[in-house]
Amino acid sequence: MSKEGSSMVRAWEATLRKTQAAKKRANSIFGTMSVAHADDDNDNDDNDDIDRQSISMEGYNADKILPNGDYYTGQWLDNFPNGHGKYLWTDGCIYVGEWYRGKTMGRGRFSWPSGAIYEGEFKSGYMDGIGTYTASNGDTYRGQWVMNLRHGHGTKHYSNGDWYDGEWRCGKQEGQGRYQWKDGNHYVGDWKNGLMSGKGTFVWISGNRYDGYWQNALPKGNGTFKWPDGSFYVGNWSSNVDEHTGSYYAPGSSEPDPNVDWDPQTVYKVDLADCKIAVGEKVMILPSQKKLSVWNSTKDGDKPRRMSVDGRVSVGVDRAFDKMHMWASDGGTGDDNPAMGRRSDGDVLSLHFDNGNPKGIPLQPMRLPKAGKRQGETISKGHKNYELMLNLQLGIRHSVGRPAPSSSLDLRASAFDPKEKVWTKFPPEGSKHTPPHQSSEFKWKDYCPLVFRTLRKLFKVDPADYMISICGNDALRELSSPGKSGSFFYLTNDDRYMIKTIKKAEVKVLLRMLSAYYNHVRAFENTLVIKFFGLHCVKLTGSIQRKVRFIIMGNLFCSEYTINKRYDLKGSSLGRLTDKPESEIDETTILKDLDLNFIFRLQKSWFQDFCRQVDRDCEFLEQERIMDYSLLVGLHFREKSPAGELIPSGARTPTGEPENVGAPRLSRVDMDNLLVDPVRWASISLGANMPARVERTVRRSDCEFQLIGEPTGECYEVIMFFGIIDILQDYDITKKLEHAYKSIQYDPTSISAVDPRQYSRRFRDFIFKVFSEDI
Repeated sequence: MSKEGSSMVRAWEATLRKTQAAKKRANSIFGTMSVAHADDDNDNDDNDDIDRQSISMEGYNADKILPNGDYYTGQWLDNFPNGHGKYLWTDGCIYVGEWYRGKTMGRGRFSWPSGAIYEGEFKSGYMDGIGTYTASNGDTYRGQWVMNLRHGHGTKHYSNGDWYDGEWRCGKQEGQGRYQWKDGNHYVGDWKNGLMSGKGTFVWISGNRYDGYWQNALPKGNGTFKWPDGSFYVGNWSSNVDEHTGSYYAPGSSEPDPNVDWDPQTVYKVDLADCKIAVGEKVMILPSQKKLSVWNSTKDGDKPRRMSVDGRVSVGVDRAFDKMHMWASDGGTGDDNPAMGRRSDGDVLSLHFDNGNPKGIPLQPMRLPKAGKRQGETISKGHKNYELMLNLQLGIRHSVGRPAPSSSLDLRASAFDPKEKVWTKFPPEGSKHTPPHQSSEFKWKDYCPLVFRTLRKLFKVDPADYMISICGNDALRELSSPGKSGSFFYLTNDDRYMIKTIKKAEVKVLLRMLSAYYNHVRAFENTLVIKFFGLHCVKLTGSIQRKVRFIIMGNLFCSEYTINKRYDLKGSSLGRLTDKPESEIDETTILKDLDLNFIFRLQKSWFQDFCRQVDRDCEFLEQERIMDYSLLVGLHFREKSPAGELIPSGARTPTGEPENVGAPRLSRVDMDNLLVDPVRWASISLGANMPARVERTVRRSDCEFQLIGEPTGECYEVIMFFGIIDILQDYDITKKLEHAYKSIQYDPTSISAVDPRQYSRRFRDFIFKVFSEDI
């Protein structure tokens, strides 16, 4: 190492010690210090100016002690690490490897002060690709990564001697895999959420083995336990003694032996007692969370900005650096607060959007729709549907609270028979099975009660919580206007469930397809098809005799996040534009295909899962002759200004004329807070609470019904929600006539009422264009 380089390292080491002892003094120590490549020195010679121009285009090697005490040595381009370089943070973290415009990109090695090391591929600041992570406690994982998480095939060796080889998803074992304990016992089979779940085989070193189904790391369902001598036990396994049934067979025997006294619960209490899945070491800080201190050239001199290694600029987030006056110019007072978006020279730091319009026309900043009131009118006493609500709540309480034997997920065909329904009479004075009430007498009908009870179990709906949501002290809310179909919608007070009145024809469609629906949602846990929890009917007696049929569904938009935009997408153009004037559009307005001005970009693994699931769901609906369904999409924008303008994600360091310096694109998004929080990760699934990006699009003015606009490059960080709704419309005679009539007046491909096969194909073609992989 050169003399200059050695002195640089010694200076950095001194800086590291001082920064860790007292970070608040860092600015006074390094505020006026910038040691760089000799070509950075100011020189008025014209030839030197030409040389510097050439260097700035190709990059150069640099050694930099940054104002906060960080140290970088390596290739540098346009105020960013670019190429191969080494970055040392003051907390002891080190990255050595490839960079691209300030992002760790390519192969590299990241080490933590604890001794943990990751060596492998990086993408946009994340551990992403093939890599090896060695924890400080000795755990080692070799395999595939996606956005800092083990995802794909990989092998993990634990410090206690256990090891796992198989599939991973979102940081946990999921899919096919083999886990072997240090004592030699091993399991081969299905995994889910880090636990043995599904079909698998457990083999003990004693020679005993269990072949069958598992749930949450325990035998659950049909299975066989075998001994080395050839004897075996077959049954329906459960840790609950009351649910367990089975028979023992002696070696070579085809008849059960009732005289053998063996308790299957010993498998749970003894054989599996010590077979626990090892827990890996938690990474306290991820590479993509590390911040870079980089320069942004300005007409007033070098002004450093704080930036994460995935290329995101922090604005008013790192308060420690605010105190070090990192935003102050040389000789400035540093009193201006960067959180307020103000530069030290007194100019307001504007939020500028890149000109990504293909036509070259500057884009106006996007604004959020105005905040809407809470959806729905509370149904209180005096409301025209108050009695109907009371009847509904009484019926639900009766249906859900009615004792029923514990049932398996394997239902008999008779459970799906459309004639499988239960009528209950509710007189005002009460009866043996019903409580007294203040409403008029009515009858209550449950359609296929066992099927919907099992569906609620499959969807992990707690019966008590379900009853409280719908039948608690809080009233339901009626949405202000019925849908196009004439149905009315009601929301529970906690927003978890939506109740929709439906026609008799829709009831028939659901009962006809119920068996196929049940098998589909059971086979594909990540299905986007709307979840149904109950199908009921209230028959009013007395002077007003009418039947009200309704279905209870999950609310896709039940979330802690505010849904800022909502879209109902079908892939057709006729009538697919909201009829509300701009002034009346708020956050609760459902926009349509021709209102859409975004492309939804999902992270690679999510996008692959999304495409597969849309194909499966559409094939299921096509087989059931269903059409006119749509994808309901909700967006929560993570970054917005106090004035309601959306702030694009990413950052761009200005390299053009000085007057452009004051207009960078800024973002304070920190996705990694979500990545390191297991509780938040547990709430994320396909179509719910999904972090993603949306790219703004613009339509050509010469094309009136251009379904998908042209991308502009302007992206926003969002949380996405989506699912397939309105799946009870089959291609009946009414829809066939509608298709024939509208085809005469309009382009047949633009209308919604088309054959289920054509509808499915058009729907998928459209959805796969407005959703894409985030690269």
